[in-house]
Amino acid sequence: MTAHPAAQTVGLRDRKKQQTRDALATAALHLVAERGLENVTVEEISAAADVSSRTFFNYFPCKDDALVADHSVDSARFLTRLAQVPPEVPALAAVRSALGEMIDRMQADRERWLLRMVVIERNPALLPRLVAAGVETERTMTELVADRVGVPPDHHFPALLAAVTGAAFRSAMLRWAAGDGARSLSDLVDEAFETLAAGLPDPQPAP
Repeated sequence: MTAHPAAQTVGLRDRKKQQTRDALATAALHLVAERGLENVTVEEISAAADVSSRTFFNYFPCKDDALVADHSVDSARFLTRLAQVPPEVPALAAVRSALGEMIDRMQADRERWLLRMVVIERNPALLPRLVAAGVETERTMTELVADRVGVPPDHHFPALLAAVTGAAFRSAMLRWAAGDGARSLSDLVDEAFETLAAGLPDPQPAP
């Protein structure tokens, strides 16, 4: 069956928009990695991506968003996937399952993600934006977990699970970046979640 021309046009338009968004994000990351956050302007980012400053603002409200926002980390999609995990799956395993698609997309975009981690480490002023986004996701996640395990949202378990799994994921990302992506992000996340599932025992000393 032949695709309808209108559908092909929409698909092409969406791909071009994503290419422009990716070009702006990549340019921003490279420039800030080289010069620092305060020494790069929107105009310079736009020029490096070969678009106008007006086009930049069609994709990002400010310079910081071009550095930290990424389509591969779609919190709404993660939360939808968490809600779709069968109810018989334990909550910790359900969170790990829901993270799978996001992790795969990050791994596929490995070079840009590793560069983003370097930029964030060198420019702590970006952290409040990341924290604010994480707080909203954690709030909704707490509600979903509460519904899954059948307790009120103010019960200690849902909020604790949301907090510790978020910390486990961030820890795995930091290890991934520190190792320059040599190990799979998925393996590192699995390792962190398995440690949580085991009750966070003390590690065995290396022989």
